[in-house]
Amino acid sequence: MAAERPTLTDTHCHLFLDQFSADRPEVIVRAITAGVSRILVPGIDVESSRAAIQLAEDYDEIYAAVGIHPNSAHLWNEEAGAILRELATHPKAIAIGEIGLDYYWDKTSHNVQEQVFQFQLELASEVNLPVVVHNREATQDILRKLFAWQEELERMNSPIAERPGVLHSFSGELADMEAALAANFYIGITGPVTFKKAQGLREVARRVAPTRLLIETDAPYLAPEPVRGQRNEPQFVEHIARRLSELRGISLERLCLETSTNADALLGWQN
Repeated sequence: MAAERPTLTDTHCHLFLDQFSADRPEVIVRAITAGVSRILVPGIDVESSRAAIQLAEDYDEIYAAVGIHPNSAHLWNEEAGAILRELATHPKAIAIGEIGLDYYWDKTSHNVQEQVFQFQLELASEVNLPVVVHNREATQDILRKLFAWQEELERMNSPIAERPGVLHSFSGELADMEAALAANFYIGITGPVTFKKAQGLREVARRVAPTRLLIETDAPYLAPEPVRGQRNEPQFVEHIARRLSELRGISLERLCLETSTNADALLGWQN
């Protein structure tokens, strides 16, 4: 008898994107067949946040995060904020995201990005949902804002103070990871941990506290080895899990159990 597949979660996957238009239902079935029991789909703007909610309504295994990505921050206005607030009340909207700062693409001024990021942190406080944080070449500004926000959550005795959010596709230094853990954030690890030259990321992955580690595909991007260069899919989260289990010196089954339990603790999936 074949061994039962371990239960996996993919806490970051953009299934609404055009790369999945031709075979989205098949992609989702492949993920479920591969043992992926839960998938979080974060929005990147109002339209995609609505699409994430629709996917969550259509599939029991899918949940949504709603938010404005920093590269879409130039689209922000009061109407967008009101729509996000309404979408966040949906029973399968379980996080605010993907939000943050991106200084690489420079599609929106840093000042506007910070303002939109701050609004969405305040929205997360208001609706008591954790945040899914995007960071590209903005680590210190990201951490400064997150730490100030988390301190405010503690002062407010907020129910999300112990689970404020996840640093998605973590790419910072070891000291940054340790500081984030001290502020109760989770660390999301994606496909680059499987790349040969990712020594620094592998060291981070080895040392994340076992109660704060999450695995993500960021599909359709960042496909892991041995499928690097292909369109990424949530079924490929198993490749990341296998590499992490090797790095951390534990069984794949234990790694999957730990990360799935962490996802439950952060996101509070509901059946």
